[in-house]
Amino acid sequence: MFKGFTRFLQRPGERLKTLFGNQDGTGKAPGLRIIPREEHDISRQLFSDSALKVLYRLHNAGYEAYLVGGCLRDALLGQTPKDFDVATNATPEELRDLFRNSRIIGRRFRIVHVRFGREIIEVTTFRGRHTDDHGEHVSQQSEAGLLLRDNVWGNVEEDALRRDFTVNALYYNIADFSLHDWAGGLDDLEHRTLRLIGDPQVRYREDPVRMLRAIRFAAKLDFTLAPATEAPIRELAPLLLQIPPARLFEEVLKLFMSGQAVATYHLLRDYGLFAMLFPEADETLDELDWAEPLIIQALANTDDRVRRERPVTPAFLFGALLWPGVQQRVQRLQAEGMPPIPAQQTAAQQAIARQLQHTSIPKRFSLPMRDIWDLQQRLPRRRGKRAYQTLEHPRFRAAYDFLLLREAAGEVKPGLGDWWTAFQEGDEHDQRRLLGKVDADPAGTAAPRKRRPRKRRRNNTRPDSGNHD
Repeated sequence: MFKGFTRFLQRPGERLKTLFGNQDGTGKAPGLRIIPREEHDISRQLFSDSALKVLYRLHNAGYEAYLVGGCLRDALLGQTPKDFDVATNATPEELRDLFRNSRIIGRRFRIVHVRFGREIIEVTTFRGRHTDDHGEHVSQQSEAGLLLRDNVWGNVEEDALRRDFTVNALYYNIADFSLHDWAGGLDDLEHRTLRLIGDPQVRYREDPVRMLRAIRFAAKLDFTLAPATEAPIRELAPLLLQIPPARLFEEVLKLFMSGQAVATYHLLRDYGLFAMLFPEADETLDELDWAEPLIIQALANTDDRVRRERPVTPAFLFGALLWPGVQQRVQRLQAEGMPPIPAQQTAAQQAIARQLQHTSIPKRFSLPMRDIWDLQQRLPRRRGKRAYQTLEHPRFRAAYDFLLLREAAGEVKPGLGDWWTAFQEGDEHDQRRLLGKVDADPAGTAAPRKRRPRKRRRNNTRPDSGNHD
């Protein structure tokens, strides 16, 4: 698939200098560079059939049509393109008329989704400059510079220079299969540099989420942030508090579920952005010695599952990120005299309520997250039928994995995880033997049960710890 393309990448420095000449190193956008089809190795075979259908239909209807952004960037880096975005001079209404399988979404930034089965091709109309007069299509900004609405149409050049990073301002023209570089993106790809187009202070104030995108791309691509691009981030990090929690939830998923979660976490911490997303978790990192090891291991496990193309649930991820704060609250509530189980439930409710002010957590994730937390109190209780009942719980496997995470981080002593590993893998005889060891063990992993002994109990063995409901 990448045979010819790999040839293009073998000596990228020489190849790009041959095409465009040496750069002066200032990082200034050199203006439009057009690379004709015979001088680049990006083949239409790299593109999905759905993306090509959209491009050709637009072209045949007389509109301009370009494949843009990340798919070209990834292809040039030797990665398989996955997401295909199209830019055109057709308006959203014209696109809806042209594609019956489409719908207009968004209010602040209107785009069109064209659906082909499970695949969605995102189509945007060329954006213009906010300050220009475009009649009824106007741009709105807050006093702080935040873009509140951005549906000003323009031409392809304006659209390219409105994009965030130079490496995303690459356009593939379906009319003649040429590659258009509007902002020096090819040079930055060669030097593995992530650079904002325009004044970083202005661009971050327009949309603070661009700071998160900078971190995400730097981690994903293993790029270095250009000095001017990274300079304002620590100062402007609090601007993220202006962003709706629902949007930040989606950004968190992109940050931590793309295969580079650990690297992303370290960058977020370094630039002061993690505290804007997870303030309570950030506060615990210097107070609980096991908090950061637990979070990093959870992120490492997520990266591993992504690499192995295994499913990843935000419930587990958010559960790990919020757990240190929950446990800190539990300790305070128990110190005030609240029993363990009510303390756990109250702490969980309080921690989630605070987190919802920063990132939303849909109930389809918050409810299983609560189940995982609640099962941490049930896992030590293994006597009688309780072990079998816990094993049959639909969230058992996630709760078991969470327990192993806690043991590895040093929050709880190891041992219980090994017991549950053996109990799951054992046959009926092995399970009875394991339960017998629990009955014979006077020491437990939680507080002793405070239930009155039954009259038929004739021995002095103390009940296993943590058997209360």
